[in-house]
Amino acid sequence: MLKLHKPICFFDLETTGINVGKDRIVEISILKVFPNGNKESKTLRINPGIPISREATAVHGISNEDVANEPSFREIAPQIWEMLKDSDIAGYNSNRFDVPLLAEEFLRNDFDFDLDKHRLVDVQVIFFKKEPRDLSSALKFYCDKTLENAHSAAADVEATYEIFKAQVERYDDLENDIKFLSEYSSQRKSADLAGMIGINEQGKEVFNFGKYKGQIVTEVLEKDQGYFGWIQNADFPLYTKKVLTKIRLKTLDIRH
Repeated sequence: MLKLHKPICFFDLETTGINVGKDRIVEISILKVFPNGNKESKTLRINPGIPISREATAVHGISNEDVANEPSFREIAPQIWEMLKDSDIAGYNSNRFDVPLLAEEFLRNDFDFDLDKHRLVDVQVIFFKKEPRDLSSALKFYCDKTLENAHSAAADVEATYEIFKAQVERYDDLENDIKFLSEYSSQRKSADLAGMIGINEQGKEVFNFGKYKGQIVTEVLEKDQGYFGWIQNADFPLYTKKVLTKIRLKTLDIRH
């Protein structure tokens, strides 16, 4: 059994495409595991409000017609929030795609998703560090099982949970502790989910893009006060804007 101090939610998204800032969720499946080993799950189809790309439909098999009469994300967001708000969060390739896209959906619909309240575990990163293969191969390798209905959110999330348990049992150097596994599965240090605001060796936030790339955020905002406003009004991920606002407010508090 996993050693948990709080619940952990394994989740998977099927989406309209692969652009974190612009694409939307069409299906979400969540498997919530409690410290006592109990589990609860929920799978929801969502009308994204924008067309599903043909490339995405070819992967997950969900068409525009399939979700035409489903609720919007705003309608089902309270259900998802209720499952996630007190939990750590895990998934497969989740740190790079699923978590950033889910954060955008929450912020777009006025839910204050804050990364500081959750530990993130990316099962794919642990797997790729140990045995570089895809999800189907991972399930076969760790659990000697065949993944049926690949790219079905429910099947993928159940497989991710089974793989994660097997990884913890298999490798002696993997501590059965979510804090350790969250740090182990983190690919790089960044203050936001899109990796646009990094953290340097001194623990300070730095810009990872643009004309101020590599420079400390607080110093940039001090010397170029219009840069903050430009980012807030430009086409950047909402969570990146939220993190930048938090840094700016913290700086203003210190100054006063």
